[in-house]
Amino acid sequence: MYMAYGWPQVIPLEQGPCPSQKHIIYLKVTNRLFLVVSPSHLELWSSSQHKVRLGKYKRNAESLEREGENIQAVWSPDTKLIAILVNFDYSRTSSFFLHIFKVQFSDKRIQIGGKQPSGLFLANVSLLLSEHVPFADKDLTVSNFVSDNKHLLVGLSNGSLYNISWKGEFYGAFELDPSSCDSSDASISPHSLGNGAASGRAPADSVSNHNTTSKSSIVRLELCLLKRLLFVLYSDGQLISCSISKKGLKQAEYIKAENKLGSGDAVCISVASDQQILAVGTRRGAVKLYDLAESASLIRTVSLYDWGYSMDDTGPVSCIAWTPDNSAFAVGWKLRGLTVWSVSGCRLMSTIRQIGLSSVSSPKFKPNQDCKYEPLMNGTSLMQWDEYGYRLYVIEEGSLERVIAFSFGKCCLSRGVSGMTYVCQVIYGEDRLLVVQSEDTDELKFLHLNLPVSYISQNWPVQHVAASKDGMHLAVAGLHGLILYDIQLKKWRVFGDITQEQKIQCKGLLWLGKIVVVCNYIDSSNTPFLHGTSYSWYELLFYPRYHLDQSSLLCRKPLLAKPMVMDAYQDHILVTYRPFDVHIFHAKLLGELSPSSTPDLQLSTVRELSIMTAKSHPTAMRFIPEQLQRELASNNHISSSDSLDREPARCLILRTNGELSLLDLDDGREKELTDSVELFWVTCGQSGEKTSLIEEISWLDYGHRGMQVWYPSPGADPFMQEDFLQLDPELEFDREAYPLGLLPNAGVVVCVSQRMSFSACTEFPCFEPSSQAQTILHCLLRHLLQRDKKEEALRLAQLSAEKPHFSHCLEWLLFTVFDAEISRQNANKNQISVPKHAGNCSLLEKTCDLIKNFPEYFDVVVSVARKTDGRHWADLFSAAGRSTEERLALLLPIRLSIGLLSHVIISTHYEVMKIGELNVLTFDVSAWLFEECFQRRWYRTAACYILVIAKLEGPAVSQYCALRLLQATLDESLYELAGELVRFLLRSGKEHDETPSDSADRLSPRFLGYFLFRSSYKKPSLDKSTSFKEQSAHVASVKNILESHASYLMSGKELSKLVAFVKGTQFDLVEYLQRERYGSARLENFASGLELIGQKLQMGTLQSRLDAEFLLSHMCSVKFKEWIVVLATLLRRTEVLFDLFQRDMRLWKAYSVTLQSHPAFSEYHDLLDGLEKRLSSVTNSQEK
Repeated sequence: MYMAYGWPQVIPLEQGPCPSQKHIIYLKVTNRLFLVVSPSHLELWSSSQHKVRLGKYKRNAESLEREGENIQAVWSPDTKLIAILVNFDYSRTSSFFLHIFKVQFSDKRIQIGGKQPSGLFLANVSLLLSEHVPFADKDLTVSNFVSDNKHLLVGLSNGSLYNISWKGEFYGAFELDPSSCDSSDASISPHSLGNGAASGRAPADSVSNHNTTSKSSIVRLELCLLKRLLFVLYSDGQLISCSISKKGLKQAEYIKAENKLGSGDAVCISVASDQQILAVGTRRGAVKLYDLAESASLIRTVSLYDWGYSMDDTGPVSCIAWTPDNSAFAVGWKLRGLTVWSVSGCRLMSTIRQIGLSSVSSPKFKPNQDCKYEPLMNGTSLMQWDEYGYRLYVIEEGSLERVIAFSFGKCCLSRGVSGMTYVCQVIYGEDRLLVVQSEDTDELKFLHLNLPVSYISQNWPVQHVAASKDGMHLAVAGLHGLILYDIQLKKWRVFGDITQEQKIQCKGLLWLGKIVVVCNYIDSSNTPFLHGTSYSWYELLFYPRYHLDQSSLLCRKPLLAKPMVMDAYQDHILVTYRPFDVHIFHAKLLGELSPSSTPDLQLSTVRELSIMTAKSHPTAMRFIPEQLQRELASNNHISSSDSLDREPARCLILRTNGELSLLDLDDGREKELTDSVELFWVTCGQSGEKTSLIEEISWLDYGHRGMQVWYPSPGADPFMQEDFLQLDPELEFDREAYPLGLLPNAGVVVCVSQRMSFSACTEFPCFEPSSQAQTILHCLLRHLLQRDKKEEALRLAQLSAEKPHFSHCLEWLLFTVFDAEISRQNANKNQISVPKHAGNCSLLEKTCDLIKNFPEYFDVVVSVARKTDGRHWADLFSAAGRSTEERLALLLPIRLSIGLLSHVIISTHYEVMKIGELNVLTFDVSAWLFEECFQRRWYRTAACYILVIAKLEGPAVSQYCALRLLQATLDESLYELAGELVRFLLRSGKEHDETPSDSADRLSPRFLGYFLFRSSYKKPSLDKSTSFKEQSAHVASVKNILESHASYLMSGKELSKLVAFVKGTQFDLVEYLQRERYGSARLENFASGLELIGQKLQMGTLQSRLDAEFLLSHMCSVKFKEWIVVLATLLRRTEVLFDLFQRDMRLWKAYSVTLQSHPAFSEYHDLLDGLEKRLSSVTNSQEK
């Protein structure tokens, strides 16, 4: 997994004479160096910690005029020679010259700064030879070069290949025979995907049956020496794989065309040698991945289409670059941007701005759009990863002046010889660690942990990182030595003796409890007493974490060869050599592991296996603890026994091709489990804490299928294939979220995705890894309920009850179980139903019984109902209901109150159930759940049940419940919720009035409104000629409740609440004020009104002033002078008061006398003075 961080670095290039080609022709990174070749010169830079130009070669103007510009280049594998092909066009007749340069490093060291030398030396690039290339045809174009240690190969526009040696010897051209290619079935792989989703493409998409003519020009070559394959791409989009001999490119007669690949629209190619995957870029902007180990079958296709970008936005693919470990690849496009993908199709990084999935329109770039800070807006020409995968060097299309370097952190989970716990999530960069912080807060954050400069400056870059089992300690190794970090104390521990540090070349790290295990490589050429010998070996070093020093070394164990993978569990260490030899060691510690004692560690071999297999090499192996032995020991209260000391008998194997298998260490048998896996975590037996929520899981894996959860089998053998693997579709993450690890105490998977932050002061955005949590608790609970472990499920849920995602987990649990129940019913609807026994509970009923133990139950049930089809609600609420006696006792009074319970009327909405010897009509579960929420004053949850009741019970009952809830929400000042209820009631009443019935007449909303919902304030009946006569009775009842509450607020002068009430319910305040001018809205006198309203509104706050402005505007609409004067005075709105008083001077005199005569109104004297001056000036002007 690779994730970009920080700002891109810009590396400036020298400018040569104005070339005809406006692009860099070659970029290559290897051996801590990178080479850039432009049309007129080349530059050699260091790609180590310090980016320094080490050498260059600039061609003079005479050479450019005589021989032409550089058009193609290649760097020899040993980095000693550079071959450049130059071309001069003499009036449509091309002439080619081959220049071979020699690279030599001088003894002159470059000083970077600091006390220690940099290790960088200046390079001298000199022209070794210049030869005219004797191509037979004069009018030719050429492809790129490919090379081995002795020969070069270049493709020509006439369809032939030309062979040249590094000595400048020309062996001539030869042609391939594409017609002899095997175009047999190379069907799509069973796991073929498009960005992680199932692909429906036909097999013809993976193999083309078109014949490639000899006239097609060769535009691209790709060489894979490991597989002895040469890929040839033609201008018409056809792609051919060729076999080469063991001697490489020298013997042209052994280069044979074998297979045709692709669908005829290929434009670029790149091979992942370790993974044996061929990536093919197409004209449509997509990248297709082919499995070279499986007859070149199509694995999956990745593109930006699902992110809203089409080929019109990005153009065709221009280049593809695999990371050094082949676990991810970068894709550059001709017109815009680049993206990094994992092999499984997860988008890890993108320079193109995120606009969301499933966009309706394509975000085609327009010059006037604000995209100037997006990197690579002009497209990507070339790119290369450094040998560590920490930097991606990119050349922008049409750019000659700079190289852009993106910084990456990686997390190679379950890979190689470095142990990694799932508890601690770490991404490591070249000089830092990015650690996920998951403390008591709900939000996960990345902590950038910079390594000590004294260590990383001499041992750049970081090569291995291992976290202890509890995640509290980190071991980090660079080029030499290692350092330890204590996360709690925030302190580093280093070697005190630097000479001891330099003797360690760490090739792997493990934690064995409190002991750090280092796989050390000893090179005899660097060992003084072994000079003259060529022998080198590997060994295991055991250091206590409290002291890094040779004097504290606990044990030194020589190894037979370079370890391929390693693992440790409790006191056992697994070491695997090539081809597949497994050795297991047991570590026994003698003495106390503390600085005050001198402990000793004894290492003994307990098992050796040599397995013959044709499968690919393992990339990770992890011990599987014996769960049954652990459970047996736990039940017998055994703390230390032979069963616990016994070495694990099984381990998981992840191979380079993504195959996951289970190895029995007793008999060497291997059981294949699944394929296309990128990483996995063994969880069983890894946590000794009682609060761990994942002990029921054996392990998890992640690949193109998403997250797969593996549970032990309930049979005698916990690792039986049957009923062992359980796929959880709801564990599919966003396609830009990649899992890093687990938090066992929270039951969540920690994922990481890329974010970009833009700033006006920088040219490029800052790339920021962002962590997020994906819960798996619902999967664990469902697994336990499926196996009828109700008590264990309840205990697990109780452990998680305080977690931030608990309510969401319960909702997902019920939703997935209910959705599966619906699918099962649909599948069996045409089959003969089998009566269910009374004693058997369905999984849905078990789930509801579990959730009932928590207060989130009511929210969860209604949330799931609103996410599913209403036709299935009856099944959900049937499983969610309590006993009939409880429901009847609670709801019988409600039925009686609305007049529906009758011994002679049986509605189809109710079921007849027997209680003892009586048959009575029971109320639906949805109404019971509503009533429970109503009684507990959980009004927001109760409101969610209204729609469910309307569906199951009909409009009469839903309106009755809604009216009750409306009155309760008004009493609690929940005005937004009251507004939702008002809109529901008006809409429901309209529908109900359109279909009148006898029952509707009996349940008149006017009746319910006047007799069941009387407010604590009794509104005086002043206006006998009500305006409701022209409206329906239902609307009248709703308005009656609203007016009653408005009168209550107005009488108490609760004006802030009145404003919130009007805004939330859309109550017609103007009409109400007109009717209640002499009722509840009347002010007794100005002085008392000003004092009371000033106290109620508290004008010192912004919200109160806004409320007063709102009321003033409405009072002006109805010309309510008393209120206008009071509110304008409180707001000091002189223009309103002036406009009012100049028309009524008697009112002005009364106003002035009142304010002056009351000491409490002295704060308004300045307001009076201002008004008096304005009114006086108006009076004087009128008299004149």
